[in-house]
Amino acid sequence: MNITKTSLILIALALFIGMTSCKDNESYADLLNKERQATNAYLATCRVVNEIPSDTVFETGEDAPFYRIDPEGNVYMQVIKATNRKTDKANPSEKIFFRYMRYNLIYWHSYGVMIGEGNENDMKFASTYFLYGNFSLTTSSQWGYGIQLPLSLIGVESEVNLIIKSQFGTMNEISGVQPYLYHVRYFRNQI
Repeated sequence: MNITKTSLILIALALFIGMTSCKDNESYADLLNKERQATNAYLATCRVVNEIPSDTVFETGEDAPFYRIDPEGNVYMQVIKATNRKTDKANPSEKIFFRYMRYNLIYWHSYGVMIGEGNENDMKFASTYFLYGNFSLTTSSQWGYGIQLPLSLIGVESEVNLIIKSQFGTMNEISGVQPYLYHVRYFRNQI
């Protein structure tokens, strides 16, 4: 999956906004340092594997490790349930629905509490979706690159936990330099 020129421009714009709107006189470097500390503190509580298995067969379950799936360490994935990517892969621009819950890791690191937000447990909220790999549309780009990245490695109908650093998150996460722990279930049909 390639990041398009439009996506890179949007990311650069968000980073610029983030650098110019730092709160409490914190520099962008300070915010990145906080993000790194919070992410590393969370990863220290988990088993971490710093490379994708060569056969792309991941350990699964609640005790599975978090795999670094981005070379720069912006996205880590713990596979809870996986379908076979070869037989159940997402196709370019395919509409993929997902349900999620996310937890701000800086808040967790500061206060020791995980407070979730998302549509995972409340069926009155519709499933969200993106068009796989198509970042030219807001319906896809609004969720960031990190939420789609697992589908390059596992099949649709899978369930994962993701640690997504701000650079691969939503526009609000990028501008606020906020890393999140996501619990995500992917679907072909809306639930």
